[in-house]
Amino acid sequence: MAVSKKIAGTITRQSWIRKMFEDGLRLKKEIGAANVFDFSLGNPNVEPPAVLKKVLLEVATDERPGVHAYMPNAGFPETRAAVADHVGRQQGVTLTGDHVIMTCGAAGALNVILKTILDPGDEVLVMVPYFVEYLAYVDNHGGVAKPVRTTADFSLDLQAIEAAITERTKAVLINSPNNPTGQVYGEEELRRLAGILVEKGRKLGRAIHLISDEPYDQIVYDGLKLPSLLRIYQNSIIANSFSKTLSLPGERIGFIAVHPATEAVETLVGGLVMCNRMLGFVNAPAFMQRVLPKMLASRVNVEEYQRKRDLLCRGLAERGYDFVKPGGAFYLFPKTPIADDVEFVRRLQGRNILAVPGSGFGSPGYFRIAYCVEDATIVGAMKGFGEVMMECR
Repeated sequence: MAVSKKIAGTITRQSWIRKMFEDGLRLKKEIGAANVFDFSLGNPNVEPPAVLKKVLLEVATDERPGVHAYMPNAGFPETRAAVADHVGRQQGVTLTGDHVIMTCGAAGALNVILKTILDPGDEVLVMVPYFVEYLAYVDNHGGVAKPVRTTADFSLDLQAIEAAITERTKAVLINSPNNPTGQVYGEEELRRLAGILVEKGRKLGRAIHLISDEPYDQIVYDGLKLPSLLRIYQNSIIANSFSKTLSLPGERIGFIAVHPATEAVETLVGGLVMCNRMLGFVNAPAFMQRVLPKMLASRVNVEEYQRKRDLLCRGLAERGYDFVKPGGAFYLFPKTPIADDVEFVRRLQGRNILAVPGSGFGSPGYFRIAYCVEDATIVGAMKGFGEVMMECR
């Protein structure tokens, strides 16, 4: 066999996702990309801040010797210090560069964290619906991902979380603003979660890590603000990137921020730095590490995403779709009007609309729309959304 049995099984389970993308490419080739309404990928379409070009040119013309050389595996000290100051001001805590590790995006950050903390068989609680890759990330490092339901509006189900914690629970992984739902967890529910983890950790005689995946932390709407996790829970670790807040997903630049008072913080940070190297990342891209300190005060035009959200929600509501209006990120996660979400997405595809079944996120009966697209895509898809809804009634 050309691939391992595990990978072969994963390919089989995800074959419908692959087929959907392949069919989408075929459609675009046959009828033209403008006639295909592609909501399948969360690829930011709002351009980076205008100042980025100026900063890129400044950094590119830096002729000092060694600017492209290796640096400490945790990243350039001056970049870590700048990110620590930025995150500390956002979170309302004092951080130093010693609490920050620069990574290859948030995905790299999560894999580094899980590699560092997991022993074989350790459990990581993940909230349903979850980002598709979480299960694979946990499995990569010998852990067991344990899905935990959320409430009807995708808020944390604290009773379900408490019931799911066992002696093997090493961490709880949350994502807010959330992919695929856009839900933003509130301060009160996070404080209650922290209380549960403190009590359970006391009984276990060790800390339970709270890992927060926050690449959409600056993309929030309607005056919402993301609560400070570092002020709420001592044993917290943040994984973040600039893929969404600066529209730089292809540059693969992110970071890990560790609460300075977390249990055995020096050992934990040392492990994170070592795993950044061991996993083959070695270090985050040097060029972007030099760009970041000049860009930390900038962000994409979030109002553009909010306007697209409102345009999409208004159109789908008028056509009878049932959904929770997202408070952040750029995803909508409506219910499907029939039980079979894969079949429903296939029907949308028949109208040249590409979306992702909720089954891929652990939530059959829903589908995900990534609205980081041109307005014409949203408006043009409404006729097909309406037709499919009518035929499903």
